[in-house]
Amino acid sequence: MQISLPFFIFNRILSGFGLISAVLILSAVHAHAARIKDVSDIKGVRENQLVGYGLVVGLDGTGDSKKAQFTILSMASMLEKMGVTIDPKYIKNVDNVAAVMITTDLPAFARAGSRIDVLVSSMGDAENLQGGTLLITPLRAADGNIYAVAQGPISTGGFSAGGAGAKVQKNFPTVGRVVGGALIEREVPSNLNQKETITLTLHSPDFTTASRVAEAINAALNSHFARAPDPGTIHVKVPEKYRGNIVPLVTLIEGLGVIPDVVAKVVINERTGTVVMGSGVRISTIAIAHGNLSIQVKESANVSQPLPFSEGETVVVPDTNISVEEGNSRLILVESGVSIGEVVKALNALGVSPRDLISIFQSIKAAGALQAKLEII
Repeated sequence: MQISLPFFIFNRILSGFGLISAVLILSAVHAHAARIKDVSDIKGVRENQLVGYGLVVGLDGTGDSKKAQFTILSMASMLEKMGVTIDPKYIKNVDNVAAVMITTDLPAFARAGSRIDVLVSSMGDAENLQGGTLLITPLRAADGNIYAVAQGPISTGGFSAGGAGAKVQKNFPTVGRVVGGALIEREVPSNLNQKETITLTLHSPDFTTASRVAEAINAALNSHFARAPDPGTIHVKVPEKYRGNIVPLVTLIEGLGVIPDVVAKVVINERTGTVVMGSGVRISTIAIAHGNLSIQVKESANVSQPLPFSEGETVVVPDTNISVEEGNSRLILVESGVSIGEVVKALNALGVSPRDLISIFQSIKAAGALQAKLEII
């Protein structure tokens, strides 16, 4: 018995399959895409560096020595501010105190009263900051204003112990962290909600990536609000409905997916023998042969001992054995336009090491067959 489906039901099934296929294709594309949030920053939304100079007290004899005169002067100045006037020349022992520099980053939109971590680093010849307490220290930005104040116990995450003949150390005990040790006192002014245009800056400027970001934003906003004036910048005009409430717009833009385009590049680190190749690396048709030359030198000493009472002398005669071995390498043909996977297979067939790869890629580049940028770091 043959059963026939009505045309509209059949059409619905085909439409359903088409919709599923479209969803799968979009999902596959989105799976390889990166969020705009991860490839760009919003201009004006950034951290600000803070720095300060202070003293760490409470050290168990591991602080600065008398050679660190700035520590002695800092102690005298601190005591004078607290109502105790003392001549620095009378301060004889400062090994429980260390002069330090405090650094941290003030987050964007940080509010007064919030706390951030600070990094404490020794300036003098202190051996260990473990167990010390950082005294109240103002932290200034590049404009000279105080934006935070730091104080608290230091955590070094390491230790140092030893005697006259041996020493054991883990990590760097002269650098520590005060968790939540800085209290924000001043806010960085921001007028983000009053802006009529926001600017995105790409981490890696590229014409294609900038164009894709602008297209993705325009598609999401269903209008031409974004444009890319250069390969590293995308200007987005704030739509009327987001004026004065720009957070939802930024949230929408940051969540969009784009596929960044990168320059085909081979990066070589000669110090470590590391070779990294990008997915876009291509090689023109070329034949490669790479042979290894191994030279081994073994040297031993033959001692000639005279007989007793012969008044002879002991003679040492060196015996040197040199062996040379040259590898028999095959000639490998690499076709034009092959993918990075085929390039790796061809090079692995030669049995080359990372060190050999450096010489091979330099030779391929010199022959004009490497369709990528060769960068040596």
